[in-house]
Amino acid sequence: MNLSNSAAPLTRPVLAWVAVVATWLMVAPAMAQVVEGEQRLRSIASNWLQDAVASAERPDLAALRLEVIVGNLDSRLKLAPCGNVEPYIPVGVRLWGKTRIGLRCVDGISRWNVSLPLTVEAWGNAWVVKGQVLAGTPVTQADVVEVEVNWAQDSSPVLKNRSLWLGQTATRMLTTGQVLRQGMVRPSQVFQAGASVRVVAQGAGFQVSSEAQALSAGVVGQSARVRMENGSVAVGTVLDMRTVKIEL
Repeated sequence: MNLSNSAAPLTRPVLAWVAVVATWLMVAPAMAQVVEGEQRLRSIASNWLQDAVASAERPDLAALRLEVIVGNLDSRLKLAPCGNVEPYIPVGVRLWGKTRIGLRCVDGISRWNVSLPLTVEAWGNAWVVKGQVLAGTPVTQADVVEVEVNWAQDSSPVLKNRSLWLGQTATRMLTTGQVLRQGMVRPSQVFQAGASVRVVAQGAGFQVSSEAQALSAGVVGQSARVRMENGSVAVGTVLDMRTVKIEL
């Protein structure tokens, strides 16, 4: 009896699998280097953003809780190794909402410059519509509720102070869940031309009041023309539905 020590020939499926494994062994180190490189860039960006966002805070936003979510680089990018990567804020870019920062290589064989997407969230209390407010109607305290929201969800400033929206007129229909922001309300007209108003004239150390007739419609915070009792015409600032203030 003859016994053969030769191995059985490899089948095609086995050969195909061997080829896949061999390819992976060659590609894996390069892929690991790419992943490590992106992680390094994200780490550099995250550390830099902590200081950048903190220094960009304004006094009126001091009570907000800021959170930064760093996105991913374009997977198609093939960046050369770099000894010193410098983050920066591109011209015209604001660290608010969906935005981006720049990353540039300043010490490497190949100089490159890329953008890294990120999201800056600013959480704090604000006034949110809890029903519907028709366009042209005044906004009342009953129309809103104060809850925590992301101020950076929109670029328009939030109307945090009650005096900025209470009693003012909705410029468009306001619906449930909307945060009261600039442009959503405007000062309300409080009297028509021809209405009787009280004029308060204030000077250095004195104040006098008298009756007058409005010659133009009165909008809180805006100017209005009035005819005084002696027939003279003056211009003052509308304070409320019956008062016009004149500085002397």
